[in-house]
Amino acid sequence: MKLSEVKANLKSLEKIAFQLPNGELVPSHFHVTEVGKVTKNFIDCGGTVRNEEVVNFQLWNEQDYDHRLHPEKLVNIIELSEKVLGIPDLEVEVEYQGDTIGKYGLDFDGTNFLLTSKLTDCLAKDKCGIPEKKEKVKLASIQASGNSCAPNSGCC
Repeated sequence: MKLSEVKANLKSLEKIAFQLPNGELVPSHFHVTEVGKVTKNFIDCGGTVRNEEVVNFQLWNEQDYDHRLHPEKLVNIIELSEKVLGIPDLEVEVEYQGDTIGKYGLDFDGTNFLLTSKLTDCLAKDKCGIPEKKEKVKLASIQASGNSCAPNSGCC
């Protein structure tokens, strides 16, 4: 989800809720302790230089049950960050403390912001010799016809 989408969704809410991938909600007394731009410059395992930029939100909760972050306050924090840090409309990534700091993608279901699981991947499969996964097809799903085993028919 892009930063502009986060702001638009916040403007339609009366309260903010973040939901973890397991369905649990982040405690309602959370704080957004950071809004920033993270730049990652790296070389993948195939030797290609890469550059990634994301907007990062860090969620934190402590025993401060008396304060709640309201949508308009988070919009103000985001807009100040855009102005001061020169943050463009990038994808948003969220950090949240579990057993260790977890990094999540972000989505929205109309009510809650959804922290989505992120996965690692090899960015240079073609250079590492990792074969592409072939689509598995059940033979029963292939429609039989008179020339069902002709070249390019999809049967083999």
